[in-house]
Amino acid sequence: MKTQYYTATSLDGFLATEDDSLDWLFPLGDLNASSYPEFIAGVGALAMGASTYEWMLRHAERVAAEAGAPWPCTQPAWVFTHRELPRIDGAQLHFVQGDVRAVHAQMRARAGGRNLWIVGGGDLAGQFHDAGLLDELIVQVGSVTLGRGKPLFPRRLPSSTLRLQSVRQLGTGMVELRYQVHREGR
Repeated sequence: MKTQYYTATSLDGFLATEDDSLDWLFPLGDLNASSYPEFIAGVGALAMGASTYEWMLRHAERVAAEAGAPWPCTQPAWVFTHRELPRIDGAQLHFVQGDVRAVHAQMRARAGGRNLWIVGGGDLAGQFHDAGLLDELIVQVGSVTLGRGKPLFPRRLPSSTLRLQSVRQLGTGMVELRYQVHREGR
């Protein structure tokens, strides 16, 4: 079981624009032609921040058109938020706040031995890293720059922390980088 941060970023390191738009991402390739189908098949639980969840709410029609339902995942999801957020029908949602360690333990218990996906955002993935819980980063880098926006991983990591495991070209617009997070004693 791994805790994985699987995401896409612009060439200059942003997940989304300042107003949480992902419109830059969709023209770059077909999700089903990427590693996503294989990746999601190995996921048993996921965590996301409030901004990611609110993006799902705002784009429920688009998500439903692509995935067949307004909530595309069958796995239980933990949403980190300090606000009251509406629920999506049919989704196994847990609204939480606080230390990621307690939530990680809950996710492990529900994942059935499968991987844990830190969906977004970058700061949430950073919190899992800070707690020593992040095992892998899978980053699809798009051939676009945004200039500014929501950062991929707002943490400073020494070069010895991430170990490149693989590089995969995805069409002409994206490349996938897979990194193992190295921790002492591992």
